[in-house]
Amino acid sequence: MLKKSYEMDMCNGPLLGKILVFSIPVMLSGILQLLFNAADIIVVGQYAGNTALAAVGATSSLINLLTNIFIGLSIGSNVMIARYYGAQNIKATSETLHTSILLSFISGLILAFIGFFLTRPLLIIMGTPDDVLDLATLYMKIYFLGMPAMMLYNFGSAILRAIGDTKRPLYFLACAGIINVILNLCFVIIFKMNVAGVALATILSQCVSAILIIMSLMHEEGACHLDLRQLRIYKDKMLQIIQVGLPAGFQGAIFSISNVLIQSSINSFGSIAMAGNTAAANIEGFIYISMNAFHQTALTFTSQNFGAKKYHRIGKILGLCLILVTCVGLSFGLLAFFFGSHLLSIYSSDLEVIHYGLKRMSIICTTYCLCGMMDVMVGVLRGIGYSILPMIVSLIGACGLRIIWIFTIFSWHRTLRMLYLSYPITWMITLLAHIICYFIVTHKKLNVHSLPTHTS
Repeated sequence: MLKKSYEMDMCNGPLLGKILVFSIPVMLSGILQLLFNAADIIVVGQYAGNTALAAVGATSSLINLLTNIFIGLSIGSNVMIARYYGAQNIKATSETLHTSILLSFISGLILAFIGFFLTRPLLIIMGTPDDVLDLATLYMKIYFLGMPAMMLYNFGSAILRAIGDTKRPLYFLACAGIINVILNLCFVIIFKMNVAGVALATILSQCVSAILIIMSLMHEEGACHLDLRQLRIYKDKMLQIIQVGLPAGFQGAIFSISNVLIQSSINSFGSIAMAGNTAAANIEGFIYISMNAFHQTALTFTSQNFGAKKYHRIGKILGLCLILVTCVGLSFGLLAFFFGSHLLSIYSSDLEVIHYGLKRMSIICTTYCLCGMMDVMVGVLRGIGYSILPMIVSLIGACGLRIIWIFTIFSWHRTLRMLYLSYPITWMITLLAHIICYFIVTHKKLNVHSLPTHTS
């Protein structure tokens, strides 16, 4: 298969350099995507007040809950395209691509409908305070109208990552990010549109990134060329995408349920605590997205090498990604904690908001590398064909234990510190469980060719 300048041969040669070349643009792309939300929060916090800041922050866990299942399907697209591409199966790669793009648009329409009509009841169920409810509802309704564009971008970038192209998604997000910041400032400061302005700026910038990524696929040659006239759902390819992606999406959704419960618990401490938690969580998001680049790297490299039957490289991919994610998680997390006051002041000048933000960062930032290591293990397991297994482990280890913690330990000691401690404890337990599972499914390491090709 002819290699293009944006593509990467993941199945031959030294791994470390290629992993870094692949992961750094993914990291920067994720950071830029997170800046969409950060720009919303910073502009709202500085120019619209703490109530508006709390309103935007109150929506994040609910947005993740509603979108994670469909975003999980993009993981299925990434795995299957990488596997077929590694096996040099041009026909199957093309069919999976066209199925993925159409599936992404349909997913976006479904999300737009659900998000627009169910926003207010769900926010009420979460216990969102009355002074925040109306603004949070308005923000989410507008935000979800941009879901078709968001899904197109997520699936399109997953397709490009599958063939080793992590640079163009970065370029497209840089363009969209600049537009987002400019529109934020115009809509909020000049036109006084409050949370409606930041939501509108976000969806307009997402439309730009979606258009750019679709155009790039239309100009691709070979297996990953997108022809809009050939858009259709290939049943067998859709089932394969669902087989890998649905457990990933379901896992993300259940994670979000536990986070919704935690957000509901935070809501009980009032809007100032909510604002501090929002700002801290947004800073932590930059650490998470940096670590998540190695999850995506492990997933794609493992999938391509699995498709190419280069099984002996999978253990090396896992080891390198675990080392790199630990270094990034520790260094970024400690830096964020040490400079926490200065970083939080970007979001709000209120000392009480900063105080609450530091409470969260002192626990989450210093232990965040555990979460990154856990995700790398999941990426490799999915790459070798196991999707349901890491989902079950994650649901029991991270989500189940976190929910139990909320209704037991936290209910006995109702402090924010006790609530936040549920994160590192469940990360550690789940990481250990994933490591055990990896050694069980690859217990015949010297006979790795016996690895299954089905999900289990």
